[in-house]
Amino acid sequence: MRVLIATITAGAGHLQAAAALDEAWRGLRPRDVVEKIDLQTFFSPLHKKVHSDGYVKLVEHAPDLWAMLFKKTDNPKLVRRLAKIRSKFPPQSTRRIIRYLEKFKPDVVFCTHYLPVEIMAKAKEKWEGRHPLVVTVVTDFEAHALWMGPSSDLYCVAAEETKARLVARGATPENVIVTGIPIAGKFSAQIDQTAVRKRYGLRDDLPIVLVLGGGFGMGPVAEILHELDKVDQPFQTLVVAGRNEELRRELAVQDRKHPTHVLGFVTNMHELMSVSDLVITKPGGLTSSEALAMGKPIFILNPIPGQEAANSDFLLERGAASKVNRVEDVPYRMAQLLGSKKLTEMARAAKALGHPTAALDICQETLSRLGNPKRSAS
Repeated sequence: MRVLIATITAGAGHLQAAAALDEAWRGLRPRDVVEKIDLQTFFSPLHKKVHSDGYVKLVEHAPDLWAMLFKKTDNPKLVRRLAKIRSKFPPQSTRRIIRYLEKFKPDVVFCTHYLPVEIMAKAKEKWEGRHPLVVTVVTDFEAHALWMGPSSDLYCVAAEETKARLVARGATPENVIVTGIPIAGKFSAQIDQTAVRKRYGLRDDLPIVLVLGGGFGMGPVAEILHELDKVDQPFQTLVVAGRNEELRRELAVQDRKHPTHVLGFVTNMHELMSVSDLVITKPGGLTSSEALAMGKPIFILNPIPGQEAANSDFLLERGAASKVNRVEDVPYRMAQLLGSKKLTEMARAAKALGHPTAALDICQETLSRLGNPKRSAS
């Protein structure tokens, strides 16, 4: 079988979801031909820079503008009209992607970003005979209209609420399944927490707060640490600055009231989460899903309008998270949470929401659909 996992670099989450599916499928069917590809490799250098840098710059410097764009485009009728217009004048990158698809001839295509969904619709128009099964894997807890397209044979979504949104907008109920957002298999593994604590010099008698700056280290990590110094209760902090090496160096030389361990980009997030009592993070779909899979409560600070705000609402409503809108509110709320019954309840709610085997479940459902000749796009 030939399997294509198509994604786009727009934040780290889409890439991580693609990697999780790649890992799960190869584990199930090691002899299959699997290609995981960032469709930006088909973009021109200018197109690639605008697409990859544009999102980051927009959410960092003009979040209100991003919120407006997110809301305005969350309209299925508008999305269909825009897609129809673009299909009449496909960019060169789309033509290159379709040529690649015709050459690779996949049996199944996983889409972990909405752009491949639109491109697959255009590709299906050109192909004669058998089409690949197109599986749209929504990587947030709320499905924006851009995720919906006539090319999708199957939607794999985070929660029942996500499914309800798609069905209300016209998706066929049996073609939308709740699997959770795919995360790496290591988040299901048994972890020697004693060894992890020893490796990082963590004390056994203090709770651990894990502060995440995201893959790009974009969050207000320095401000958060400054405010955490105002908390009287004893605790220790693990900080992940991501690929922001300048931030890591800046934080590493600063003195803190509470024991603090500053790390750069890490590949063992599952171990760091396993020993933590609370995760302070932006509510991206992947990071949130990793924390939920490990039963870790989430502390959200000023989520980006749009998908992060929607993810935040979902987590708060289900009792797995707490949120503040201003960094100066952190000390009071942290003082309330640390060691409290509320924190225990949040951890329990997080565990109930977790889908540690989502990637495997998506692959198994896809295989069962491939054995069924009846395929109908919603």
